Amino acid sequence: MTRSFPRRRSLVVRLTAVSLLIALVSIAATAWLAVQTTTRAIQQEQGQALSGDATIYTELIGFAAADHSWDRVGPKLRSLSDQTGRRIVLTTLDRRVLGDSGGAPVTLPVKATASVDPLHVDPVLLPQAGTSGIDPRAAGPFRLPAPEREELTTLAEKAAACLTSVGFPSQVRPAASGRPQLTGLDPIAARYFAAKCGIYELAVPTPTEQAALDSLEAAVNRCLQAQGAEPVKLGLDFEALGGADQEPSRACVDSARREQLTPYVAPPALLFTLGPGGSQLPTFTLSRENLTRILAVTGAVLVLAVAITVLVATRLSRPLRALTEAAEQDRPAPVKSRDEVGYLATAFNDLTARRERIEEQRKAMVSDIAHELRNPLNVIRGRLEAAEDGHLPFDRALTASLLEETVLLQHIVDDLQDLAAADAGQLRLHPEPLDAAELAGHVAAAHADRAAAAGVTLTVEATGSNDLEADPVRLRQIVGNLVTNAIRHTPAGGRVTIDVSSTVDAVTLAVADTGTGIAAADLPHVFDRFWRAEKSRNRQTGGSGLGLAIVRHLVRAHGGTVTVESEVDAGSTFTVRLPKADGGGEGAGVRDAQDVQPPGAVAEEGDVGGGDGRGEDRPPVDRDRRAAAADRQP
Repeated sequence: MTRSFPRRRSLVVRLTAVSLLIALVSIAATAWLAVQTTTRAIQQEQGQALSGDATIYTELIGFAAADHSWDRVGPKLRSLSDQTGRRIVLTTLDRRVLGDSGGAPVTLPVKATASVDPLHVDPVLLPQAGTSGIDPRAAGPFRLPAPEREELTTLAEKAAACLTSVGFPSQVRPAASGRPQLTGLDPIAARYFAAKCGIYELAVPTPTEQAALDSLEAAVNRCLQAQGAEPVKLGLDFEALGGADQEPSRACVDSARREQLTPYVAPPALLFTLGPGGSQLPTFTLSRENLTRILAVTGAVLVLAVAITVLVATRLSRPLRALTEAAEQDRPAPVKSRDEVGYLATAFNDLTARRERIEEQRKAMVSDIAHELRNPLNVIRGRLEAAEDGHLPFDRALTASLLEETVLLQHIVDDLQDLAAADAGQLRLHPEPLDAAELAGHVAAAHADRAAAAGVTLTVEATGSNDLEADPVRLRQIVGNLVTNAIRHTPAGGRVTIDVSSTVDAVTLAVADTGTGIAAADLPHVFDRFWRAEKSRNRQTGGSGLGLAIVRHLVRAHGGTVTVESEVDAGSTFTVRLPKADGGGEGAGVRDAQDVQPPGAVAEEGDVGGGDGRGEDRPPVDRDRRAAAADRQP
């Protein structure tokens, strides 16, 4: 029975209305674009694209932050002019020329392109300045003299060597003031080895820094006293401590920093960017005759669009009505064409069967998740109840046991979160150039103790050049998962090998073991979520079964492939192939790991995480690092 509905809800009426609206908007947009095309083309000559202006602005701000005058700005202006093809003029605030990239004198525009002041920067063109508006490259009195810089560099290199010796490699990078910083290190490891590796000594201000910090702190407290606020103490990161209200503290710190840096930076200047030769571009307006002609053409196109839209809408609605009748009568829809409507009918016929399969998969996944979460929760509850009843002492052993189960829960939740991000297309990557062989060596070093405890020989074999562009944290997670699985399923006396090789356009990382192997019938399922070779789901022989699913998503995000070959009682080989160029994963905004300073000069690197697949559980160090990283999430 055909269901009746108001004409205003008819697909023909709605499609016609929407099509007319789209036609009207598109025609209006076309007319507007026709009016603006010439004007925009001329204006683009004035702008030379935002990237070019941003480059000029950033370079000149950096020059002003490092030099107290503009006397030597001439070579910088000529270099930027050659790079961008623009003529660049720099003047004082009263328009006295400080520097010109070349050419005959010209009349400057009424409005300057930008104001160049390292103490009041444009946050759009220089986001690194943050809310303070002060260029971080302006070091001022905090710039270290050569002896102090060499002394700190020696301490930093010793600390980096110490950390590398315990399995936490880091790099030494100088800041704008010359103070060396350790980058690429997890803050948990930094706090653990701070005393042993001399990190606390590295964080102590030098005499030069202490003198500048004392002067800045005095100025800040004078400002706070004038506002009736409490005095504060400042650290090398210029964060105010001890004040109840942070707003006056922040404002006073920024004001005092500008006052302190003023003698060390160049004075404010006006920036003018002109076309080649210093020419100013003319303006453009459309005549009344041309405007009338455009409106006439617009009307004719709109009438034609009405007629075509009505005809097409009527024809398109017929197969949709047939599809609606098939749905109401619960019968297969007729497939009479091979266009979009025909594909829709075919998809409709498959919908019921697919829905049932998806529902079964959903039930199985919910059951698996409940099973994985129930075990640690039961352990936590049982031990807490036993402690409450007095059967177990509430001591360090109990809290350590509860912490281990809690970290296990965090591990499962983190894995589920990674998979959810991958499913949603939000798995972020931060690719950078790296050596796959060196990364494999780091993974092997991190798993050496575990392999030794299991009586397994862990080696790395590398041939040729293995440079590629990838996310180092995610790639370590991939290789770490595979190595952990291989060690777990290799008996004592066995061998696990990480083989790194390359071709012209790809790098291959293969993790091979001499373990128990995987049955041929199980090979198609090893990358399924919650699948484990150990069907009993025993924690002693397997983990959550999410690791290889995560490996597959991470490899695909890098534009690569992962395969497995295995023979029962002979061993397994998991092979990851990654393109040497960036595969274009889900990551947005390529950047290095953020630099942090706990307690002074150590930067954080994102956590690698542990392996999981045929069944795994992260080693204690990896689990703690993953849990700590999760605690830092906003």
